[in-house]
Amino acid sequence: MMETFFPWRAGNRFELLVDGHQFFPAMLEGIQSAKQEVLLELYLVEEGRCSQLLVEALCLAARRGVTVRCLFDGFGARALSKAARRRLEQAGVMLRLYNPLHWRQGFANLRRDHRKLLLIDRKTAFIGGTGATDNFWQPGEAQSLCHELMVRCIGAITLDFYRLFEQQWSPPARPWRQIFWGATRRSRLPAPPAISQGMGRLAWSDAVTHRELVQSLLRHIHHARQRIWLATPYFLPSWKVRRALRKAAQRGVDVQLLLASNNIDHGPVRYASHRYYPSLLRAGVRIHEYSPRFLHLKLVLADGWISVGSCNFDHWNLRFNLEANLEAQDEALTRACATCLQQGMADGQEITLEHWQQRPLYRRLLERLWGLIDQLILNLLDKRD
Repeated sequence: MMETFFPWRAGNRFELLVDGHQFFPAMLEGIQSAKQEVLLELYLVEEGRCSQLLVEALCLAARRGVTVRCLFDGFGARALSKAARRRLEQAGVMLRLYNPLHWRQGFANLRRDHRKLLLIDRKTAFIGGTGATDNFWQPGEAQSLCHELMVRCIGAITLDFYRLFEQQWSPPARPWRQIFWGATRRSRLPAPPAISQGMGRLAWSDAVTHRELVQSLLRHIHHARQRIWLATPYFLPSWKVRRALRKAAQRGVDVQLLLASNNIDHGPVRYASHRYYPSLLRAGVRIHEYSPRFLHLKLVLADGWISVGSCNFDHWNLRFNLEANLEAQDEALTRACATCLQQGMADGQEITLEHWQQRPLYRRLLERLWGLIDQLILNLLDKRD
C-alpha cells in the first residue's frame, strides 16, 4: 500500500477539454495511436453509442498487440452488456470489475471505484469526471447532456497515474475495520510550489487514506487571497469546508459556487445540500445553479491552484470511494479553468438570499426531509468531522 503523497512534478503539459465532443474523440485517438499499453479505469460504463466506440477502439488496440487493461466499477458498469464484455475479452483485453455487488458483502458493497483515468504508453494521461455513456458524449452531436471536463496530461506526472492504477489493479488485502473507519498515517502533504508552467501532482483517496483531498482543499481555501471558485454537482461538504468558505468570503475573497440545478440525476442530494445555502449566502458566498444541462464537473480554483477530477468533496465520496484528482499550478490551465467557470456562472442562475427566502413551502419541506436523512448518514459515517 502506498504510504506517501505524490510529489509535485514540473515540466508537464496540460490541456483542458470541455465536454464530450472535445475529450472523447481525443481519448479515442489516444487509444488508436497507442503502441505499447492502454490502461483505463472508469466508474460508469453503460451500453450505448459512446461505449460501443470505446469498446471497438480498445479491441482494435489489443488485436494489434497493445497491452490493454480495463478496471471498471462493479456497480457502475452493471449496464454494460455481456456481449460487450465478451468482445473485450475475446480481443485480448484484460477486464476486471472492482468490488462486484454481492448480498453477502453487506456494507462493503458501498465501496466504489469512482476514478476516471486513461493512460496511454505511460506518456499521456486523461483525468476528469466522465463516464462512458451517451449522456457524456453522443457521437455526431455538438453538445452532450452532461457538462463535464477532462484534462490531458503529458509529462512526468503520467508515471504517478500509472503507479496509482497498478496499486488498484492488484490491491493488498485490508482488514474490514481499516477499510471503513481507519486512516493510514502518511507523510506530510507536500507544500505547493510557486505557480509556473507545467507544475502538477496527483491527489488520490482509497477510502482509507481519504484525508489528502480534503486537507489540500482546506489548505488552499485558507490561503486564498483573491478567489475561490468551486463547481460540483453534489454539494455536501464537511462542516470544516463550509466554515472555511464562509471565513474566506468574510475576509474579502471572491467565493463563488457553481452547483447543479433541478437538472440533476439525484434530486434528494440537491435538496439535502440546500440547507447550507442560507449561512453561506449571509457570509457573502455567491451561489449559481447551472440549468442548461446536468453540471457533472468537479473543479476548484483557489487563486492559481486547480483541483479537477472525480472527487465531489462530499462525505459520501470521501468515506467510500476511490477518487483521483489532478492538482495543478499552471498559468495556461488556470486561465482555461477560469474561463470555463465564468461561462458556467453566466449560463446559470444566481441564487440571492432574498430569492432563497421566497422559495415555496413544498421545497422547504423536501429540504428538511432530505437534510435530516443526510445528517443521519453523516453522523453514522464520520463522527470526527
